[in-house]
Amino acid sequence: MTAPRYDVIGIGNAVVDVIARAEDDFLVEHGMHKGAMALIDQVRAEKIYQAMGPAVESSGGSAANTIVGVASFGGHAAFIGKVKDDELGRAFAHDIRAARVAFETKPAGDGPSTARCYIMVTPDGERTMNTFLGAAQDLKPADIDEAKVASAALIYLEGYLWDPPQAKEAFVKAAAVAHKAGRRVALTLSDAFCVDRYRAEFLDLIRKGTVDIVFANEHELHSLYETADFDTAVKALRHDAKLAVITRSEKGCVVVTRKTVEAVQAMPIDRVVDVTGAGDLFAAGFLIGLARGKDHRTAARLGALAAAEVIQHIGARPAVSLKALAAENGLPV
Repeated sequence: MTAPRYDVIGIGNAVVDVIARAEDDFLVEHGMHKGAMALIDQVRAEKIYQAMGPAVESSGGSAANTIVGVASFGGHAAFIGKVKDDELGRAFAHDIRAARVAFETKPAGDGPSTARCYIMVTPDGERTMNTFLGAAQDLKPADIDEAKVASAALIYLEGYLWDPPQAKEAFVKAAAVAHKAGRRVALTLSDAFCVDRYRAEFLDLIRKGTVDIVFANEHELHSLYETADFDTAVKALRHDAKLAVITRSEKGCVVVTRKTVEAVQAMPIDRVVDVTGAGDLFAAGFLIGLARGKDHRTAARLGALAAAEVIQHIGARPAVSLKALAAENGLPV
């Protein structure tokens, strides 16, 4: 097996985030489920945009945020995702390349506009997302660069990508290419409502070994195994997954293998400002740790460090060099 060219390649929805502060009453008024992600059409997207307060636009998307985090740790990273050749699409491409991430997916010349996600941040820092997938759902198997995928130590797949049928095919193709090249494939479950929609399919991906590493938070884990008991769900996950990481907010995380369950503490913070991207950046730290040969505990500490950084400011991407931050905390990458 040749040495990898990339540490991590992410495949996911290419989305521009539109972030605004909102009170809980606003969520109720507009029928939003606090803390969840809802898929919306263009009509609802425009209605929400008109109603929301002053907003900050930034390139986002779950897997894209993770890959930007990997690059911030000094990792060699690439992203595969679909935008349209429009203003938002060009902004997305510029931002991700400026973060030193390779992004070469050909933009769509026609069809729906570039995807956007309207994120309402309530005073407690919780984020509620409304996503118009637009061009992102036009990702096709032909967009998967086989040589690039085969050259990455780890492939990271976004659970949200399981919604569009062609993107699903692209997802499975990428996993097959990676495994043929002797690489590992990671999946983030993305959202409890996403798990509700595709529980059987996600379990099938895990049990058949299509994915080697699973990322989930507590809500997603409970949804996956349809139980409110954490220990029961972890026991089931140990049986199904080769390696999994369950994030538990201020409780830290639990790293699960067939043989062990190891808890790792969260990093201390001053205050929570915006939890958007916490799980995405945790995955970035854990993945760069794995790609660089770190043990699971060290990888989890890198993840915790990245998550702690991103929740202390608005936006889902790091505001400082994570590589420098890791070195300051005795965790050189």
